[in-house]
Amino acid sequence: MPETTRPSVLFVCIHNAGRSQMAAGFLNHLSGGAVEVRSAGSMPADQVNPAAVEAMLELGIDLRDQTPKVLTDEAVEASDVVITMGCGDVCPIYPGKRYEDWKLDDPAGQGVESVRVIRDDIRGRVLALLEELGVPAVDAAR
Repeated sequence: MPETTRPSVLFVCIHNAGRSQMAAGFLNHLSGGAVEVRSAGSMPADQVNPAAVEAMLELGIDLRDQTPKVLTDEAVEASDVVITMGCGDVCPIYPGKRYEDWKLDDPAGQGVESVRVIRDDIRGRVLALLEELGVPAVDAAR
């Protein structure tokens, strides 16, 4: 049986501190490692948004060890799917890559109640992405 390569997804937002970190956390968790996941930002923050960390911990997904990373051409080139979340045209475009822009509210400066709504929206989008990639979701009941 031929070995299949894992699909790879890059989530990009400006600060890589909220939306992209939550999306990466969900994709890692819900794919059970079947998808290679990256996240980055065009202007990374110093730390992941504490409200995003708290909202994800409520679902058993721990982002406390994550740090915002700078967006590089290499990360885009190494990814099959690039999902932007408000970085506009800062993201480099490479032929043959699939690009999507998810219109999501920015959790920066918002309390955990507001971040939960964004988190749940991201979760639904990640589940749809997994289905499009042909990867069964693990633990999708959460």
